[in-house]
Amino acid sequence: MSGKPVLIRDGLRIDGRKPEELRPVRIALGVLKNANGSALVEYGNTKALAAVYGPREALPKHISLPDRAILRVRYHMAPFSTTERKSPAPSRREIELSKVIREALESVVFTSQFPRASIDVFIEILQADGGTRTTGLTAASLALADAGIPMRDLVIGVAVGKVDGVLVLDINELEDKYGEADLPVGIMPNTGEIVLLQLNGVLTPGEFKQALDMAYKGVEQIYKTAKEAMYRKYYKIFEEVR
Repeated sequence: MSGKPVLIRDGLRIDGRKPEELRPVRIALGVLKNANGSALVEYGNTKALAAVYGPREALPKHISLPDRAILRVRYHMAPFSTTERKSPAPSRREIELSKVIREALESVVFTSQFPRASIDVFIEILQADGGTRTTGLTAASLALADAGIPMRDLVIGVAVGKVDGVLVLDINELEDKYGEADLPVGIMPNTGEIVLLQLNGVLTPGEFKQALDMAYKGVEQIYKTAKEAMYRKYYKIFEEVR
């Protein structure tokens, strides 16, 4: 008999986590040799690969801007990323999320330092289990940092959901599908500024404030893992040139 699964039982979620608990986070930088910068970010079973090319001459030339670089972002889900094979053609959702992520990244990248140039960011979702836009946003931010692009701060993404009336951090696919609300957030961890905020579903003002508090705490934890990944890469480079 089909129906909505029980997502909260005895205070624990369907995957055994507490409401405020993140999935395991894994981050690696410099995973693609031919890109100027790259990052592989995993939130549990959701895996996002981001590659950055540039800054380089903007082509065709008519798209270039005299005072700053243009930032081009493509968010794409691989055909094998979901249970049922997805069409390789970009969907309306992917086009929308490409724009949303681009606008978030534009708020932190110092594009004025690279007039008439383009910076191209490719985000490929290799495996989808909820939170793909926030995982992809984090991967894109770290790939930009890996490419040496000057930025005000990193951007770390995480989603808070409402499941069976309970607010939960870093939702998986089942919680996203059957939950009552989904709040993806992108935050600059050092300044605390929010650069991406969307809400699907309904939250009371009190729930919204609590959800943001949970998001900030989650971002702090993910940022710690990101800093460790950057340290591993650049300490290795330092050792190689000594």
